[in-house]
Amino acid sequence: MREEAILDAEQEPVLSCYYYTSILSHKSLESALANHLAVKLSNSSLPIGTLFDVFFAVLEEQGPDLGRAVRADLRAVKERDPACISYVHCFLGFKGFLAIQAHRVAHELWRRQRKALALVIQNRVSEVFGVDIHPGARVGSGVLLDHATGVVIGETVEVGDDVSILHGVTLGGTGKAGGDRHPKIGDGVLIGAGTCVLGNVRVGAGAKIGAGSVVLKEVPARTTAVGNPARLIGGKENPTKLDRMPSFTMDQTSHIAEWSDYVI
Repeated sequence: MREEAILDAEQEPVLSCYYYTSILSHKSLESALANHLAVKLSNSSLPIGTLFDVFFAVLEEQGPDLGRAVRADLRAVKERDPACISYVHCFLGFKGFLAIQAHRVAHELWRRQRKALALVIQNRVSEVFGVDIHPGARVGSGVLLDHATGVVIGETVEVGDDVSILHGVTLGGTGKAGGDRHPKIGDGVLIGAGTCVLGNVRVGAGAKIGAGSVVLKEVPARTTAVGNPARLIGGKENPTKLDRMPSFTMDQTSHIAEWSDYVI
């Protein structure tokens, strides 16, 4: 990433100071990330220095496990999003990536019972990035929030590894019920834009949810669900099985021929 930053700065000298303060002046990815998040989320009441100390402390204390998750998220964006031209491009400008990293810190604070601070970070992330992830939610590694605007993830949500989620997705509850009330998303799931998954339902590993769907019941592993209310491609009794991990392929239209004979 440092090499990419140097090359960008050489090609666009006007950005040289920005790249230096954001990346090149830091000795580790964790330091650069803590600084960049602090700059993005600070305001008159939450100065950069205070937020940097909070972010950097958590990133350093959590050590290799959190560092691996951050790096897996970077690779996920670079490998799955054709709009991402470099790692430094993702690190500096992709709000889905930044929102997840801020959430990782907020989640650790929540786990340590520092709930007031965790909720303040959640609120700032929602205001700045348009992504609302409750600090209680558990998010795996290698997660892509593509575009990310309007993503809402509730308190008891669990998101597995290598999941891809597009903009306007809600992983929410169904009302005022408390307790474990939110979806559980398996590894390798792809959730299309504008989808709602509501209630304590499980989306199995490697499943795909078509854009604009409303999911209220369990989706079996490696199947495709589309529509409102969502139904399985191939039918409930013998659903069509996916042979490739949809979160990696990012293929959001392969089900259309089986789902409908209506063609424009």
